[in-house]
This record gives sequence, structure tokens and C-alpha cells, in this order.
Amino acid sequence: MLNGLQPWHLIIVLVVLVLLFGAKRLPDAARSVGKSMKIFKAETKSMQDSADESEPAETKQLPSATAQPKASDQQVADLQRQLDELKKQQNTGTDQPQKHAS
Repeated sequence: MLNGLQPWHLIIVLVVLVLLFGAKRLPDAARSVGKSMKIFKAETKSMQDSADESEPAETKQLPSATAQPKASDQQVADLQRQLDELKKQQNTGTDQPQKHAS
């Protein structure tokens, strides 16, 4: 059978499951596992569908992003300036001793 599993192995597993969980709980557990698998399957399918739909939109954005290199250069320069200001603020904050309210 499957990787050396014999039919009696499966019977032992089923008997242990019935003894542990009881005969009344097993159908409910199997039903909830089935529902969970159905939801998981639907979600993965919707993720794949949305990924397939978004691919053409991303390829449409690439030419427009390359058409405006000056704007992106300006954004990089602004971000670099903000980073430099934050570093200055951090350096001045560590030089001064902080007062803690006791």
C-alpha cells in the first residue's frame, strides 16, 4: 500500500481515534475539516485568480514608471534629505542627557 502501511495499521489508527474522541465527535470533526479544506481551496483559487488579473496591470505600469525618471530622482533626493534630517535629530537627541520623571 502506501509506504509500507498495511491494512491492519489503518484499522489500529481508526480504533485509537474512536477510543480517544468517541464515535459522536468523529463525524463532526471530519465535517469541520472538510469545511476548512473547502474554504482553503476557495481562498487559494481566488488568490491565483487575482494574481493572474494583476499581472497585465503591472506590465502596463512599467512604461509609465520609466517615462518619468526625473520625478523618481526628485523623490529619491527628498527621501535622502529626510533621512539626513532624522539622523541629525537622532544625533542631537543622544548628545543631550535625557531627564526622567521619577
